[in-house]
Amino acid sequence: MFSLTASRMTDYWLSKLFFDLQDPAAAAEFRADRESVLGRYPIAGEVKQAVLANDVTYLAQRTNPYLLRYFFFAAGMPEEEFRSRLRNG
Repeated sequence: MFSLTASRMTDYWLSKLFFDLQDPAAAAEFRADRESVLGRYPIAGEVKQAVLANDVTYLAQRTNPYLLRYFFFAAGMPEEEFRSRLRNG
């Protein structure tokens, strides 16, 4: 049976950003100037705000979990903080 909780929409451009940040140079540039890097992707305003705020719960609903985890690693968030935010919403 189909479950609504198993189905979710992913945001292509958000996922593309997270994928691109796997490159160490891109990740370093992002950490130095998030706004500039975000400006290169056609991401909706509320999604950009979630990225800037490190809103794990919001972003988890819009991208692949592996890319999400890598994004927060690349952004400099410690693993334990990432897990705590994911669990506690």
